[in-house]
Amino acid sequence: MFDPISDYLTRIRNAQRAGHRRVDIPASKLKRAMTKILLDKGYINKFINIDDGKQGMLRLFLKYDAYGHPVIKKMKRRSKPGLREYCGSDEIPRALNGLGIVILSTSRGVMTDKEARKVKVGGEVLCTVY
Repeated sequence: MFDPISDYLTRIRNAQRAGHRRVDIPASKLKRAMTKILLDKGYINKFINIDDGKQGMLRLFLKYDAYGHPVIKKMKRRSKPGLREYCGSDEIPRALNGLGIVILSTSRGVMTDKEARKVKVGGEVLCTVY
């Protein structure tokens, strides 16, 4: 797999388009941190770590509104392996004018744009979610 974060986002997108209630994704520390952010911000219902003796799996339970539409409208990869996107603490981008979240990988761990602005730290812009 060339880009595991892109694969993570694509698996969630495909599962939502197919109307699945859950999706299994190969686990890593970065993916666990991103999943925890999605859970804290209310984009997914819950997640479970499945130990398979290797790297493990993440089982995400996707969230839909009362009409059956996915809560996550759009997930976009920002920093790619061919072109990394970094930003300082004063130039952190906003997703949908502050209504969505931007997930950053900083020196203090993986966090949202609002948390990064609060602690005044920049980093690699991984993706936007709204």
